[in-house]
Amino acid sequence: PLYAAQRAFRPSRPGIVHDPEVRRLQLWRTGLGLLAWVGLTVTYNAVASADGVQGVAGERLDQSWSSVLVLVCTFPVVVGAFVAAARGGLRRVYLRRTLRPLGSVLAVMGSMGTSALAMAPELAGFRDAVGLPGRIALIVLVLWSIGFALYGIGLSLVHVFRTADIHEVLPPILAGVLVWEMALLDVVTGSYDQVPTGARVAFVLGAPVTVTALSWWELYRLRRDHGLTLRTALGR
Repeated sequence: PLYAAQRAFRPSRPGIVHDPEVRRLQLWRTGLGLLAWVGLTVTYNAVASADGVQGVAGERLDQSWSSVLVLVCTFPVVVGAFVAAARGGLRRVYLRRTLRPLGSVLAVMGSMGTSALAMAPELAGFRDAVGLPGRIALIVLVLWSIGFALYGIGLSLVHVFRTADIHEVLPPILAGVLVWEMALLDVVTGSYDQVPTGARVAFVLGAPVTVTALSWWELYRLRRDHGLTLRTALGR
Protein backbone atom coordinates (compact mmCIF):
# COMPACT_ATOMS: atom_id res chain seq x y z
CA PRO A 1 0.00 0.00 0.00
CA LEU A 2 2.87 2.43 0.69
CA TYR A 3 4.32 1.98 -2.78
CA ALA A 4 0.88 2.34 -4.33
CA ALA A 5 0.30 5.53 -2.31
CA GLN A 6 3.57 7.00 -3.57
CA ARG A 7 2.55 6.28 -7.14
CA ALA A 8 -0.91 7.75 -6.58
CA PHE A 9 -0.08 10.91 -4.63
CA ARG A 10 3.40 12.07 -5.68
CA PRO A 11 3.68 14.30 -8.77
CA SER A 12 5.36 12.56 -11.70
CA ARG A 13 4.83 14.72 -14.79
CA PRO A 14 7.84 14.58 -17.16
CA GLY A 15 9.93 17.73 -16.88
CA ILE A 16 8.43 18.80 -13.55
CA VAL A 17 10.63 21.06 -11.42
CA HIS A 18 11.86 19.49 -8.17
CA ASP A 19 13.33 21.87 -5.56
CA PRO A 20 15.05 19.89 -2.77
CA GLU A 21 15.26 22.96 -0.53
CA VAL A 22 11.51 23.54 -0.65
CA ARG A 23 10.94 19.84 -0.02
CA ARG A 24 13.12 19.95 3.11
CA LEU A 25 11.30 23.00 4.43
CA GLN A 26 7.94 21.34 3.83
CA LEU A 27 9.03 18.35 5.89
CA TRP A 28 10.42 20.58 8.65
CA ARG A 29 7.21 22.60 8.70
CA THR A 30 5.11 19.46 8.93
CA GLY A 31 7.27 17.94 11.67
CA LEU A 32 7.46 21.12 13.75
CA GLY A 33 3.73 21.66 13.37
CA LEU A 34 3.06 18.17 14.68
CA LEU A 35 5.42 18.67 17.63
CA ALA A 36 3.78 22.00 18.48
CA TRP A 37 0.32 20.43 18.32
CA VAL A 38 1.37 17.51 20.55
CA GLY A 39 3.01 19.89 23.03
CA LEU A 40 -0.09 22.08 23.17
CA THR A 41 -2.36 19.08 23.64
CA VAL A 42 -0.22 17.48 26.34
CA THR A 43 0.17 20.76 28.21
CA TYR A 44 -3.48 21.75 28.32
CA ASN A 45 -5.25 18.38 28.06
CA ALA A 46 -3.09 16.71 30.71
CA VAL A 47 -2.64 13.51 28.73
CA ALA A 48 -1.51 10.98 31.31
CA SER A 49 -3.02 7.65 30.31
CA ALA A 50 -3.16 5.22 27.41
CA ASP A 51 -6.74 6.31 26.71
CA GLY A 52 -5.58 9.93 26.63
CA VAL A 53 -2.81 9.13 24.17
CA GLN A 54 -5.28 7.22 22.01
CA GLY A 55 -7.66 10.16 22.12
CA VAL A 56 -4.90 12.57 21.09
CA ALA A 57 -3.90 10.32 18.18
CA GLY A 58 -7.52 10.01 17.10
CA GLU A 59 -8.02 13.76 17.26
CA ARG A 60 -4.92 14.37 15.16
CA LEU A 61 -6.11 11.84 12.56
CA ASP A 62 -9.53 13.52 12.50
CA GLN A 63 -7.89 16.89 11.90
CA SER A 64 -5.77 15.48 9.07
CA TRP A 65 -8.85 13.90 7.49
CA SER A 66 -10.74 17.19 7.87
CA SER A 67 -7.88 18.93 6.07
CA VAL A 68 -8.15 16.45 3.23
CA LEU A 69 -11.92 16.96 2.99
CA VAL A 70 -11.50 20.75 2.92
CA LEU A 71 -8.79 20.32 0.28
CA VAL A 72 -11.12 18.11 -1.78
CA CYS A 73 -13.73 20.91 -1.73
CA THR A 74 -11.16 23.66 -2.44
CA PHE A 75 -9.38 21.74 -5.18
CA PRO A 76 -11.98 22.14 -7.98
CA VAL A 77 -12.51 25.82 -7.18
CA VAL A 78 -8.84 26.86 -7.29
CA VAL A 79 -7.88 24.51 -10.13
CA GLY A 80 -11.00 25.47 -12.10
CA ALA A 81 -10.21 29.17 -11.73
CA PHE A 82 -6.59 28.55 -12.77
CA VAL A 83 -7.60 26.60 -15.89
CA ALA A 84 -10.32 29.10 -16.81
CA ALA A 85 -7.85 32.00 -16.51
CA ALA A 86 -5.30 30.34 -18.82
CA ARG A 87 -5.14 31.62 -22.37
CA GLY A 88 -4.97 29.89 -25.71
CA GLY A 89 -3.84 26.28 -25.90
CA LEU A 90 -2.69 26.29 -22.28
CA ARG A 91 -6.26 25.72 -21.12
CA ARG A 92 -6.48 22.42 -22.99
CA VAL A 93 -3.05 21.36 -21.73
CA TYR A 94 -4.00 22.02 -18.10
CA LEU A 95 -7.33 20.23 -18.50
CA ARG A 96 -5.50 17.11 -19.67
CA ARG A 97 -3.07 17.39 -16.77
CA THR A 98 -5.88 17.46 -14.21
CA LEU A 99 -6.57 13.75 -14.73
CA ARG A 100 -3.86 12.54 -12.34
CA PRO A 101 -4.69 15.01 -9.56
CA LEU A 102 -8.37 14.09 -9.91
CA GLY A 103 -7.37 10.44 -9.76
CA SER A 104 -5.53 11.02 -6.48
CA VAL A 105 -8.64 12.69 -5.03
CA LEU A 106 -10.78 9.72 -6.02
CA ALA A 107 -8.15 7.30 -4.70
CA VAL A 108 -8.07 8.73 -1.18
CA MET A 109 -11.85 9.00 -1.00
CA GLY A 110 -12.32 5.47 -2.31
CA SER A 111 -9.77 3.98 0.08
CA MET A 112 -11.51 5.58 3.05
CA GLY A 113 -14.85 4.29 1.80
CA THR A 114 -13.81 0.62 1.68
CA SER A 115 -14.11 0.33 5.47
CA ALA A 116 -17.89 0.49 5.00
CA LEU A 117 -17.76 -2.90 3.29
CA ALA A 118 -16.49 -4.52 6.47
CA MET A 119 -18.24 -2.47 9.15
CA ALA A 120 -21.41 -0.77 7.88
CA PRO A 121 -24.54 -2.42 9.40
CA GLU A 122 -26.41 -1.78 6.14
CA LEU A 123 -24.02 -4.15 4.33
CA ALA A 124 -24.35 -7.04 6.78
CA GLY A 125 -26.42 -8.96 4.24
CA PHE A 126 -23.66 -8.59 1.67
CA ARG A 127 -21.05 -9.89 4.14
CA ASP A 128 -23.24 -12.89 4.94
CA ALA A 129 -23.75 -13.60 1.25
CA VAL A 130 -20.02 -13.73 0.42
CA GLY A 131 -19.34 -16.23 3.20
CA LEU A 132 -16.08 -16.81 5.06
CA PRO A 133 -13.72 -16.56 2.05
CA GLY A 134 -15.36 -13.28 1.07
CA ARG A 135 -15.03 -11.92 4.60
CA ILE A 136 -11.34 -12.77 4.69
CA ALA A 137 -10.88 -11.00 1.36
CA LEU A 138 -12.76 -7.98 2.73
CA ILE A 139 -10.53 -7.85 5.82
CA VAL A 140 -7.39 -7.98 3.67
CA LEU A 141 -8.81 -5.25 1.41
CA VAL A 142 -9.70 -3.03 4.37
CA LEU A 143 -6.26 -3.45 6.00
CA TRP A 144 -4.55 -2.63 2.69
CA SER A 145 -6.83 0.38 2.20
CA ILE A 146 -6.13 1.70 5.71
CA GLY A 147 -2.37 1.68 5.07
CA PHE A 148 -2.89 3.26 1.65
CA ALA A 149 -5.25 5.92 3.02
CA LEU A 150 -3.16 6.92 6.05
CA TYR A 151 0.01 7.33 4.00
CA GLY A 152 -1.99 8.90 1.21
CA ILE A 153 -3.46 11.53 3.52
CA GLY A 154 0.04 12.63 4.50
CA LEU A 155 1.26 12.69 0.91
CA SER A 156 -1.89 14.50 -0.22
CA LEU A 157 -1.26 17.31 2.26
CA VAL A 158 2.45 17.58 1.43
CA HIS A 159 1.98 17.46 -2.37
CA VAL A 160 -1.48 19.09 -2.38
CA PHE A 161 -3.07 16.30 -4.40
CA ARG A 162 -0.14 16.31 -6.84
CA THR A 163 -1.32 19.58 -8.41
CA ALA A 164 2.27 20.22 -9.53
CA ASP A 165 1.36 17.80 -12.33
CA ILE A 166 -0.83 20.63 -13.66
CA HIS A 167 1.71 23.40 -13.00
CA GLU A 168 4.37 24.01 -10.36
CA VAL A 169 2.83 27.25 -9.09
CA LEU A 170 -0.42 25.57 -8.09
CA PRO A 171 0.70 23.64 -4.94
CA PRO A 172 1.91 26.72 -3.00
CA ILE A 173 -1.20 28.68 -3.99
CA LEU A 174 -3.58 25.87 -3.05
CA ALA A 175 -1.69 25.16 0.21
CA GLY A 176 -2.00 28.80 1.23
CA VAL A 177 -5.74 28.83 0.58
CA LEU A 178 -6.22 25.53 2.44
CA VAL A 179 -4.36 26.55 5.58
CA TRP A 180 -6.36 29.76 5.99
CA GLU A 181 -9.57 27.79 5.49
CA MET A 182 -8.50 25.38 8.24
CA ALA A 183 -7.68 28.28 10.57
CA LEU A 184 -11.14 29.75 9.93
CA LEU A 185 -12.67 26.32 10.58
CA ASP A 186 -10.82 26.11 13.93
CA VAL A 187 -12.22 29.50 14.91
CA VAL A 188 -15.78 28.64 13.86
CA THR A 189 -15.79 25.23 15.58
CA GLY A 190 -14.08 26.50 18.75
CA SER A 191 -11.08 24.19 18.55
CA TYR A 192 -8.61 24.28 21.46
CA ASP A 193 -11.20 25.97 23.69
CA GLN A 194 -9.36 24.66 26.76
CA VAL A 195 -6.22 26.60 25.79
CA PRO A 196 -5.63 30.15 27.14
CA THR A 197 -6.58 32.87 24.67
CA GLY A 198 -3.04 34.04 23.91
CA ALA A 199 -1.68 30.56 23.22
CA ARG A 200 -4.79 29.67 21.22
CA VAL A 201 -4.46 32.74 18.96
CA ALA A 202 -0.75 32.07 18.45
CA PHE A 203 -1.37 28.43 17.59
CA VAL A 204 -4.35 29.02 15.27
CA LEU A 205 -2.54 31.80 13.37
CA GLY A 206 0.89 30.19 13.47
CA ALA A 207 0.10 27.57 10.82
CA PRO A 208 -1.43 29.89 8.17
CA VAL A 209 1.24 32.55 8.66
CA THR A 210 4.17 30.12 8.35
CA VAL A 211 2.63 28.17 5.48
CA THR A 212 1.81 31.39 3.62
CA ALA A 213 5.39 32.57 4.09
CA LEU A 214 6.69 29.24 2.81
CA SER A 215 4.32 29.40 -0.17
CA TRP A 216 5.51 32.88 -1.11
CA TRP A 217 9.12 31.76 -0.76
CA GLU A 218 8.45 28.73 -2.94
CA LEU A 219 6.87 30.95 -5.60
CA TYR A 220 9.89 33.25 -5.35
CA ARG A 221 12.29 30.35 -5.88
CA LEU A 222 10.28 29.11 -8.85
CA ARG A 223 10.50 32.57 -10.40
CA ARG A 224 14.15 33.18 -9.53
CA ASP A 225 15.63 29.77 -10.32
CA HIS A 226 13.27 28.38 -12.95
CA GLY A 227 11.49 31.37 -14.52
CA LEU A 228 8.06 30.07 -13.49
CA THR A 229 5.46 32.63 -12.44
CA LEU A 230 1.68 32.70 -12.20
CA ARG A 231 1.56 35.19 -15.06
CA THR A 232 3.58 33.04 -17.44
CA ALA A 233 1.66 29.93 -16.31
CA LEU A 234 -1.55 31.60 -17.44
CA GLY A 235 0.02 32.80 -20.70
CA ARG A 236 -0.40 36.47 -19.81
